[in-house]
Amino acid sequence: MAYEHIDFAITDGIATLAINRPEKLNALSQQSLDEMMHALDRVADEGARVLLMSGNGRAFCSGADLSAGGRGGGDAARDMGAGLESGFNPVLERLVRLPCPLVTAVNGAAAGGGCGYALAGDIVIAGRSAYFLQPFANIGLVPDVGATWLLPRLAGKARATAMMMLGERIPADLALEWGLIYQVVEDAALMETARLIAARLATGPTVAYGLMRRGIAMAMNQSLTDTLRMERIHQREAGRTADHAEGVAAFLEKRKPVFRGT
Repeated sequence: MAYEHIDFAITDGIATLAINRPEKLNALSQQSLDEMMHALDRVADEGARVLLMSGNGRAFCSGADLSAGGRGGGDAARDMGAGLESGFNPVLERLVRLPCPLVTAVNGAAAGGGCGYALAGDIVIAGRSAYFLQPFANIGLVPDVGATWLLPRLAGKARATAMMMLGERIPADLALEWGLIYQVVEDAALMETARLIAARLATGPTVAYGLMRRGIAMAMNQSLTDTLRMERIHQREAGRTADHAEGVAAFLEKRKPVFRGT
């Protein structure tokens, strides 16, 4: 597939995906979502060890492209869930199920579905100008792309409900205070900071990272007993990797481990 709405590359184990519609604040059309799906499949198929996701220009992603019919315009006969099922939701599922860490670098707006994609990151770095917005109430819709599942878990019910019902911007510093993101940096330092974190993760124990991602997601919806059982299963799998053997050897030899991602 030739990409028109995204930039995508894999170099030295680091996959980079930048939404590239700066003239529309990286609003997403069906073509944008199709290209993202194709690129996310390549992350796994081509053995990338980390994905760094960002947006070109003045925004991370402003959500659905309304000018391309991304929302319904009050047509009672239109199925507003169909677009989610065919595009937005599968992309989120792909992001959540990546076998490697996801770093998101957020500049400017992360709104609507773009907010969901930004906060899906394992490590979310925001520039000082970034903000997070659930604008759906402003156009008579409900939050989607996982917002009603993710936001209460990150920020708590009270803050999540206010964010969704009031439709107000949550600036980067407040998002950090609420626990939505990991770090806020100056805009000029955003991409370099995110790349350094991605590079560090790309040299880490990839299998263990993938198990961490899976375990965190599972633990949010199960009992302590089930979580302990899950940890035992995952630890068994991680303990059989070459990276675990290397980590132990490096510890005993008092040197830095060289993980291969296997």
